[in-house]
Amino acid sequence: MARSWATLGVDLHVEPTGPGLRRGLTDALREAVRTGRLAPGTRLPSSRALAVDLGIARNTVADAYADLVAEGWLTARQGSGTRVAHRTVVPPSGTPHARRESTRPTYDLRPGTPDLAAFPRAEWLKATRRALTAAPNEAFGYGDPRGRVELRTALADYLARARGVRTDPDRILVTSGFRHGLRILGTALRAHRTRSVAVESYGLVFHEQQLTAAGLRTAPLPFDDLGTNVAGLTDEGAVLLTPAHQFPMGLPLHRDRRAALVEWARRTGGLVLEDDYDGEFRYDRQPVGALQGLDPDHVVYLGTASKSLAPGLRLAWMVLPPALVEAAADAKGGGETCGVLDQLTLAEFLTSGAYDRHVRSSRLRYRRRRDALVAALATHAPDVHVTGIAAGLHAVLSLPPGTEQTVVQAAAWQGLALHGLSYFRHPSATTGPTDALVVGYGTPPDHAWAGALEALCRVLP
Repeated sequence: MARSWATLGVDLHVEPTGPGLRRGLTDALREAVRTGRLAPGTRLPSSRALAVDLGIARNTVADAYADLVAEGWLTARQGSGTRVAHRTVVPPSGTPHARRESTRPTYDLRPGTPDLAAFPRAEWLKATRRALTAAPNEAFGYGDPRGRVELRTALADYLARARGVRTDPDRILVTSGFRHGLRILGTALRAHRTRSVAVESYGLVFHEQQLTAAGLRTAPLPFDDLGTNVAGLTDEGAVLLTPAHQFPMGLPLHRDRRAALVEWARRTGGLVLEDDYDGEFRYDRQPVGALQGLDPDHVVYLGTASKSLAPGLRLAWMVLPPALVEAAADAKGGGETCGVLDQLTLAEFLTSGAYDRHVRSSRLRYRRRRDALVAALATHAPDVHVTGIAAGLHAVLSLPPGTEQTVVQAAAWQGLALHGLSYFRHPSATTGPTDALVVGYGTPPDHAWAGALEALCRVLP
């Protein structure tokens, strides 16, 4: 008859040393408890199970346990088994002291993260159950490096309907976040003999770092009142843009420049890398459709669930031109496939309508926060000009010349995490505004938003 789980016990790595098995086992267990390798409350294997594992007599193990119970290192109660006692753990000599955790801000107004407290746990759990029930057995193998076909099919339908993207499932590649996608693209572009990628004057430095790490040269494009100026694009290479909602300035790329960008790509064979990081959140104007819809053969569309759901899901996607699909899949490789259960769950979330419901609810909540921000500034800081608020999860607040760093520092003293505009400015940029704050209104939970606004208004000049 098969032994029960209780008879089999739990695994425990222990190496008795020194003269005599009983003393060696006792010393080894005591040291494991003393140094914290066995945490307080840990249940040890039964004396019979450990004796079998070590190939020694059961009485030897029972005697060692009894010695350590008597010394106070272990506890033994009927029905509860033998456990590690709760007592102070002394780290082994030579162990460096743990670093003190940096003080967390009281309010975090840095852009880039949604309200994590609003993640739709109940609906996500329901979708997970449905997806897991319906999943074929082969789904849990290594699979297609492009990602699960269920998710790629759901994304093709959703992106066509909501963002005007023209694609089919075979041209979508699922990635572990936006940066992962850029790393894949960098490798694929190098394979296609691309050597340079133009970037925006304002953006996230780690996006540029992913491209330079792939051996690509980067240079910033000028920025003005119409957004990024694409007139200076060279006749070879690629360009990385946020055309629907420039990050962080908040402007959509002017329609004339959108047309000029597509014309450049067709004329030169260049590629546009379209970062549509927050395409779902539009408030005071009609949604700006994806640039990819104008020319699917020359635009790589990059989207992510990081703003609409949560960055911790590590789910993003690329819609690739036909000529780049194979190279991108090769660059990703079969060993970097995203977690299949999350892929299947997101597919179910999209096809069931739960994603649309969540986005609509989030859009309303973030719009209320934005309106409260604008109203608070009008009352307490009327000289501060607010821009970039027609869409997205952040706003740009202008500051008097030379005051940006002072305001950011004053905010830090009050427990308010903020980024100034200079944090996002390319070091080689020669045009564009200076001295401003980029205020994210997505991160604080609803109950903390009023306090965050009060703290912000206190530090503004």
